[in-house]
Amino acid sequence: MAFRVIGFNDPIFSGFQDMLGVSDHEVEKPANTPSTKYVRDAKAMAATPADIKEYPDSYVFVLDMPGLKSDEIKVQVEDNNVLVVTGMRQQEDEKEKEVKYVRMERRIGKFMRKFILPENANIDAISAVCVDGVLIITVQKLPPPEPKKPRTIQVQIG
Repeated sequence: MAFRVIGFNDPIFSGFQDMLGVSDHEVEKPANTPSTKYVRDAKAMAATPADIKEYPDSYVFVLDMPGLKSDEIKVQVEDNNVLVVTGMRQQEDEKEKEVKYVRMERRIGKFMRKFILPENANIDAISAVCVDGVLIITVQKLPPPEPKKPRTIQVQIG
């Protein structure tokens, strides 16, 4: 029979640590364990699925954002080629203090997605629209560069 030793860096305890709001400094972890912030950001990225479509003149990013208003979503371009979508989903304020969740499956807290834009993306022509919980970001493409025409050099008689 195999036994498993459970330490404070076990996922069971890290879940309790997140729920109780205990910081990384209060629990001893091995040196190679990722920080709570890194894990939280990784979960936030994984929990925000996206579809990316390419059209002849643009790229379109489609992200589900159920229950969010457009002012709770932030779309930015970093380092001239990274599209970043961030935001925060708040927990509903309960009017009655006696409410007890039986099950809570909807994710609350910060979310984030990063996309590296192709070289032909026009970062000056980006639009974002959120309708019925679906965020649609359109990035126009730059026109293709014109091919260089051969230059004729006149030969002089010397």
